[in-house]
Amino acid sequence: MARLQCRCGEYLSTVEAPNDVQLHVYTDREWDDIINMGDSIDPLLIPDPKKEVWRCTNCDRIYVFNEDNTVSKVYVVEQQ
Repeated sequence: MARLQCRCGEYLSTVEAPNDVQLHVYTDREWDDIINMGDSIDPLLIPDPKKEVWRCTNCDRIYVFNEDNTVSKVYVVEQQ
């Protein structure tokens, strides 16, 4: 997945690296497994998160993707 139109109309893209769209989100258990890989952790050996997560730079919506790159969940920021 490299491009998606947010529901607010903004186009999100992860073609450029680094970018402000793609988030690296690990569960606490996943992160614990990573930090317990040994005394010296090679950054190249850190696995990708199980879920791909993107944040819209315009409205802050969060998109969570399935393994087949379809949107699984969408979270919207509540107005206070």
